[in-house]
Amino acid sequence: MGVPLIQSYKVGRYIVSQKLRGRKRYPLVLMLEPLFRCNLACAGCGKIDYPDDVLDKRLSVEECIGAAEECGAPIISIAGGEPLIHKDMPEVVKGLVERKRFVYLCTNALLLKKRMDDYTPSPYLTFSVHLDGNEHRHDDSVCQPGTYKRAALAIQEAVEKGFRVTVNCTLFQGEGAEEVANFLDDCKALGVEGVTISPGFNYERAPQQEVFIQRRASRQLFRDIFRIGKERKAKWTFNQSSLFLDFLAGNQNYQCTPWGNPTRNIFGWQKPCYLLVSEGYAQTYKEMMETTPWDQYGVGVNRKCDQCQVHSGFEPTAVNDTFAHPLRALKVALRGPRTEGPMAPDMPTIPPSQGSDHPVFPLRVER
Repeated sequence: MGVPLIQSYKVGRYIVSQKLRGRKRYPLVLMLEPLFRCNLACAGCGKIDYPDDVLDKRLSVEECIGAAEECGAPIISIAGGEPLIHKDMPEVVKGLVERKRFVYLCTNALLLKKRMDDYTPSPYLTFSVHLDGNEHRHDDSVCQPGTYKRAALAIQEAVEKGFRVTVNCTLFQGEGAEEVANFLDDCKALGVEGVTISPGFNYERAPQQEVFIQRRASRQLFRDIFRIGKERKAKWTFNQSSLFLDFLAGNQNYQCTPWGNPTRNIFGWQKPCYLLVSEGYAQTYKEMMETTPWDQYGVGVNRKCDQCQVHSGFEPTAVNDTFAHPLRALKVALRGPRTEGPMAPDMPTIPPSQGSDHPVFPLRVER
């Protein structure tokens, strides 16, 4: 099981309370980006391309804690940039943990050994280390040799010291199922709590758009990966819902739930998600929720969204479906995603002749 019982219980209780209140739009994970500065220049990112005056900006401790209080999400994913560069990050994490928020501190781990003693092991704190495949694949993805080995050593030390540690893996174009399966074996050997895995989506500012995997190819890739896992009886542990993994394998037909993982960064509250950087910002969470035209985004709704399968948008949909169909979710959890037979019909995408915001398919998240 990739998520501790206390977290599953508290997040489940939170979701039930939202449903009992009749709320259809509520946050599950706050994507907190307190800075864009990073010590890497990954091919699939692009945030370090901002001018220095932007890269020098930081959200204060008060702004970070305030964002968590404002939206009320039970889970906080702190990303960037590289959060460990932020000198006040230990204080931010301490404040969130004291408020019983489950914090996933995302890091490339290059600074983790140096900064580890600034943090205290807690069931509410997880180091989420980005490893995009095996050593060769990861180092190529982040455009710097030696990063995989440094991250692996930091992971082992953090696990030995009693920290919760997960691996966050983004798959890009050219991945092979056997190669990814071997990587998942390596993650298991590192002793991490689980792996969060997702296909990369063409983040608008990324300098190399050709690295992103397309939706149809992604579904077959995940089927092949899960098939290998079953053949090996690998028992990989994922830090994700069973139905999201089933969706990745092409067995579920989901639409995005963009408000499930709202983003607060140095510019404000980003509309509608962290991947679409040109859609504007709001000054408050309430303003973002009330002024974002949610029905103008999603696969088949907006061309920018058509190839997306990223967990930040589709995991909230899968979690919602888990509550609606718990027996189906349990079946997938026990047997794993189906790897043979027909795939679920995919969402229709927008014909090239139509505009990027032409609404041809309704936004559907309730099943």
